[in-house]
Amino acid sequence: MKDLIIIGAGPAGLSACLYATRAGAEVLMLDAGAPGGKLNVSAEIENWPGQKKKTGPELAYEMYEHALSFGGKQEYGEVTKIIDHNDFKEVITNEKSYQAKAVLIATGTKERKMKIPLEEELTGHGVSYCAVCDGPFFKGEEVAVIGGGNSALEEAIYLTKFVNCVHLIVRRDVFRADKIIQEHVLGNDKIKIHFLKKPHHIIVKDNKVDKLAIEDSNTGELSELLVKAVFPFIGLDPITDFVKDLGITDERGYIITNELMETSVKGIYAAGDVRQKVLRQVVTATNDGAIVGQQVGQGLNN
Repeated sequence: MKDLIIIGAGPAGLSACLYATRAGAEVLMLDAGAPGGKLNVSAEIENWPGQKKKTGPELAYEMYEHALSFGGKQEYGEVTKIIDHNDFKEVITNEKSYQAKAVLIATGTKERKMKIPLEEELTGHGVSYCAVCDGPFFKGEEVAVIGGGNSALEEAIYLTKFVNCVHLIVRRDVFRADKIIQEHVLGNDKIKIHFLKKPHHIIVKDNKVDKLAIEDSNTGELSELLVKAVFPFIGLDPITDFVKDLGITDERGYIITNELMETSVKGIYAAGDVRQKVLRQVVTATNDGAIVGQQVGQGLNN
């Protein structure tokens, strides 16, 4: 039996693994994807203290190596359920089950869907939720980015490295992004902004995106953009379906914790973007994880 099982190997999980193993705990991290979480699809990180600029994958790899340097273990697997047996917790994946004295949920968030016709069918064929992954496929083309927050604007800027034009579709009449990111967008000749517009439907040719129909937020009038890809960045939803029966989430699905990252179920913690909090950033996720790791380490001697 492990002292701690961490579900999710993003910044929160990696930080928790580092702190807990350094304190002497036996730790296993489980994740269905590559260690690093959303760092792996972040082109550049400009707000990690001590590093003026670093690519997301670089930081992810450094965190991963450091996290395992004190004996932590990692396995791949998608967790489907957590069972509370009071004295221990059982973590069930799609292939096997594990036991631990404590569990940390650090699964993060997933991209929200546009909920327009053909979105699902065209995912991977012109609809993408990762500009870093798929942007180079559309070199020299025109593409659309949906959203007005930090993520949308950052991805629009990144895409200008490859495409001729980025159509930025914003349903409001203002951005919701940080001022410095707005300035970068407004100063980029390759970005064309469409305020008060929202995606309506996708027009297909040869089973790929050919055009995007957009709707005026006020009048409902439709117009078309000749784009070969659509990148939605309209918000995030927590990955918590597998813990709904534990009664630890709020109405939006985020996990409720105290300042020690403890949920209402003894021995189950949550850290990072998956929990109810004000600011979701790499630096705050690592803070959450460190608190959990320290808590678990202190509990070894009790």
